[in-house]
Amino acid sequence: MEALTGVSIIIIIAIVLFLMVFFYFVPIGLYITAYFSGVKVKIFRDLIGMRLRKVSPQVIIRNLISATKAGIELDTSLLEAHYLAGGNVTKVVNALISANKANLDLGFEKAAAIDLAGRDVLEAVKMSVNPKVIETPLVAAVAKDGIQLKAVARITVRTNLERLVGGAGEATILARVGEGIVSTIGSSNSHKEVLENPDSISKVVLSKGLDAGTAFEILSIDIADVDVGTNIGAILQADQAEADLKVARAKAEERRAAAVALEQEMTAEVARMRAKVVEAEAEIPKAIAEAFRKGNLGVMDYYNIKNIQADTEMRASIAKPEESKDKNKDQS
Repeated sequence: MEALTGVSIIIIIAIVLFLMVFFYFVPIGLYITAYFSGVKVKIFRDLIGMRLRKVSPQVIIRNLISATKAGIELDTSLLEAHYLAGGNVTKVVNALISANKANLDLGFEKAAAIDLAGRDVLEAVKMSVNPKVIETPLVAAVAKDGIQLKAVARITVRTNLERLVGGAGEATILARVGEGIVSTIGSSNSHKEVLENPDSISKVVLSKGLDAGTAFEILSIDIADVDVGTNIGAILQADQAEADLKVARAKAEERRAAAVALEQEMTAEVARMRAKVVEAEAEIPKAIAEAFRKGNLGVMDYYNIKNIQADTEMRASIAKPEESKDKNKDQS
């Protein structure tokens, strides 16, 4: 009896394991659901084959049922290939259903390519139906009269499914619109023109075709706010005047330094000439002595020279101003 009981337990465990493996490889419930949903699948080729190919039958069959009920014919092999490629089968099928209801031209191959490119294909379809509003950061620009203006724009875009793969994103749209705002304000003669007609900015920017090469189509550009900033022209003129003043001061200082240097050179030259005069005067007594020795100069001639010198000094003393005489008296 004990042996029989042990064998019975083993048989029951074996049966349970067999049933678990069987129902794992043969999802009967999923097959019945697909059958009554009008989706034709085969147990061995499709369901068991998916298990062997490491594909989730629940994901494939349930999305296939959703597509079939929405009137979209899909092949299980395409869904399996997308699943094995790492794509999101559920998002692709939901995007196809949404596009079909919105009368958008979107096929499975394009939707799968968008999904594998890293884009949210379902969000892209929703944005095609319901456009999105993007707000630019504060853009500052200067008009020709030197007044700074700060503008904020709201861009209404919708997804361009044809350019979604490889197309630029929102950052490119914001950069191009910001560049267009700066260019338009900068080409305005006065900031008052922009304040009076802010829609002129949106018209000019919209006409430039800024959505070329992007994954979006720009529907409208609306200027939400325009504020007056600082007077950049006046600030630049003040800075230029300050710079010119510094340059003029530097040049004046250069000229003053050159004049001082020239004055010092002239003073040195005068001192040098005076030294030469003193040196020349020092040779006079030597010449007189030489003339005495050679007999070219007599005693009376020498006394006549002395008298002439004394007379010259007396005349020079009389010709000096009174202040110089008083100074000479004080010094004496």
